[in-house]
Amino acid sequence: MNIAAISVIYHQSALKQQAGIAIMKKAMENMQTDTQALIRMMEQSVHPHKGVHVDTRV
Repeated sequence: MNIAAISVIYHQSALKQQAGIAIMKKAMENMQTDTQALIRMMEQSVHPHKGVHVDTRV
């Protein structure tokens, strides 16, 4: 192989790696956003006054 072909192959693989990293970063950002939304939803669903008293009479 000549140097030009090696250079092209190297730059193509570097570009693929950069694209993969960018996609992974976006997926991680989406996961973080989803996790934060889930935590907020769980915090809002808590009702501390419910379930304290249980009616045992029929």
